[in-house]
Amino acid sequence: MVDNENPKTALMELKDEDKAQYQFWDYFWGPLNWLKMLAKEMHWSFVFGVVIVYGFSQGLGGALNRVSIEYYMKDVQKVQPSEAQIYQGFTSIPWLIKPVWGLMTDVVPILGYHRRPYFIFAGVIGIVPMLYLSLHKQMHIFFAVLSLTAGSAGAAIADVTVDACVAQNSNKHQHLAPDMQSLCSLSSSTGSLLGFFLSGILVHLIGPEGVFGLLIIPSALVFLVGIVLHEPQRVNFCYQQVGQKVIDATRAMTNTLKLPNVGNLEFVGYILSIGSTGAILASLLYQYALKDYQFRNLCFWSQIFLGLSGMLDLMLVFRLNLKLGIPDHFFAVLDECAFQFVGRLKWMPLLVLSSRLCPPGIEGTFFALIMSIGNTGMFSSSWFGGMLLHILNITRTRFDNLWVAILIRNIARVSPLVVIFLVPKTEPNSSILPSNISSTETKEILDDDKIELVSLMNSVDKR
Repeated sequence: MVDNENPKTALMELKDEDKAQYQFWDYFWGPLNWLKMLAKEMHWSFVFGVVIVYGFSQGLGGALNRVSIEYYMKDVQKVQPSEAQIYQGFTSIPWLIKPVWGLMTDVVPILGYHRRPYFIFAGVIGIVPMLYLSLHKQMHIFFAVLSLTAGSAGAAIADVTVDACVAQNSNKHQHLAPDMQSLCSLSSSTGSLLGFFLSGILVHLIGPEGVFGLLIIPSALVFLVGIVLHEPQRVNFCYQQVGQKVIDATRAMTNTLKLPNVGNLEFVGYILSIGSTGAILASLLYQYALKDYQFRNLCFWSQIFLGLSGMLDLMLVFRLNLKLGIPDHFFAVLDECAFQFVGRLKWMPLLVLSSRLCPPGIEGTFFALIMSIGNTGMFSSSWFGGMLLHILNITRTRFDNLWVAILIRNIARVSPLVVIFLVPKTEPNSSILPSNISSTETKEILDDDKIELVSLMNSVDKR
């Protein structure tokens, strides 16, 4: 009897081992199969473009750019924090006019292409100013800010163009809209993790100007995206109709807006790099657990936690962490990680909602308009933040009133809850745009005889 049971027991144990081994390799191959699925559904060049723009340009390049600008203003230009905030506000101007870039990509093709030339142009104007900054020492602050603004324009144009591609595919493949935002978020977070980890070391070794020289690489990769991106060429385009197309796009956008749903360098870089892991964890949590929840519920709770996470800064200022036995270094890492985690968790459902609100045919214009509203908030916060620091007399050496500035910031973080009722309760997989916007009006806009607002991936889906 025992002899008869032993083979069965051994067979069950062998199956359990095979199952455990399969699950282990499934965790390894799962992300690769997910990327292959996205590449098959929407062409590999789209996935490549998202990874390059979000991962290398915005993630890696943005992280290096952020830290290098801070130390460039402090150590090279030797300006006060309030002045630096004002100057950085100017560099945000290209992000405020994102609807202009989006409108150009939608209605003004170059050599028959709506997207590829703008990636190429973004790469060029990203390379030139960074090269200029890296080769000129002791540059006047005016030309420095001008160069940084030009580099910011290159990143903004690339961002608008890839957002248009994402919005198009979100409308065409609605069931994959959360997956596309997860790809964008994971690429950006991974790039930021690597960028912030290296930023402090690189600034220490080669200085801010040397880091500006390295930022040529992400812009060159954006240029490459413009070369390899798969996009059907439009022939016999009538540029005399551009004015009418702008009017049609503006009308469609207006109709949609009327809808109701609509110190130590290495340690600084280390803090920001660990904080980026929080963004990665938030992206994974959203992809595997939260992407099917209602928009309003996610926005409500993430905004609450964002305000609470700001209280960690007050604990650090009042040294309460030391009373709890938590060292400053560890607490600073915890603070940054919590902020990145909650901030990314708040932003992702808004990105999905924004992409779903874009009427087909004017994805670049409308998505850029929505994003420019957020950039306007960032721009104004930079200016008002600089004014607040000046009013409270917070300088590079005086921090007596820093707690007041943090408290005001925390109150501002929870203030959007007053209008949380404007966020629709719908789920990501539910239809948001009414049928007359998503079908009838769109068909008129996309009619080749009237207006050539052509989706990037049309020919791919027809193959």
